[in-house]
Amino acid sequence: MEKYPLAFRNICSNQQVGGAATRYVMDVMKLKKVAVISDTTGYGTASVDAYVPMLKAKGADVVYAGNADAANPDLKPELMRMQNAGAQVIMPWSVNAGFLARIINTRSQMGWDVPIVGQTTLGSGQTKALLDKPDYWAKVYSNNFLPCSYNAAGKLPPATEEFLGRLRKAKIDMNDTLLWWIAIGYDGPRMIADAVKHAGSSPKEIAGYWNTLKAWPGMNGHISFTPKEHNGYPDNEVIMIQCNSFRDGAFSLAPGYSA
Repeated sequence: MEKYPLAFRNICSNQQVGGAATRYVMDVMKLKKVAVISDTTGYGTASVDAYVPMLKAKGADVVYAGNADAANPDLKPELMRMQNAGAQVIMPWSVNAGFLARIINTRSQMGWDVPIVGQTTLGSGQTKALLDKPDYWAKVYSNNFLPCSYNAAGKLPPATEEFLGRLRKAKIDMNDTLLWWIAIGYDGPRMIADAVKHAGSSPKEIAGYWNTLKAWPGMNGHISFTPKEHNGYPDNEVIMIQCNSFRDGAFSLAPGYSA
């Protein structure tokens, strides 16, 4: 923030993504034996390096941690190592739909009924299209955001439901587009317009106004900034969803949440 005083984030950081997945595995699912795998990209290897210590700090027994080439057509040896080590959950970190689909397919073909918990791409249409069977998407949970998720009663928050109604009226196709993608694109210009309206249009005026925001009501999250903290997304709104529950761009909360 000190190096880039005009840089503000209204979406979660990678640390928050890993934190939400870790909390779900450890605090909600109550699982201790964890397998962590990524592809060999910078994102994948950095995620393993960041999230394994995070898991261990909460008391997890990380029984497997490794990287594999995203183009590797056969991930069964990796999953067999996880299974033989007693893993109770697989946590994959990659934005490669093919890599993630092969993990899901292999787990299911092995008849290994452990949950998969990880990055948003697990719930993408590209990943779904590469699954050998739709049923393989069961017990797969990915990151998402509370304001853009269905609760246990199948309802979105009222403001999000109204927003979704406007998107439907405009005939926006969300068969393979996530609601939070649209919401984050909608929130950014609104934040700028709000700052200009209340403070002025210069960079200093906009930054000064944003530094006072407390739970600003975005469609994708309630954003707060201070002069020393420009990561504005709240931890408690980064959650996990059921990948096989997709409809109208949104997903149902993963089992175990009280919201």
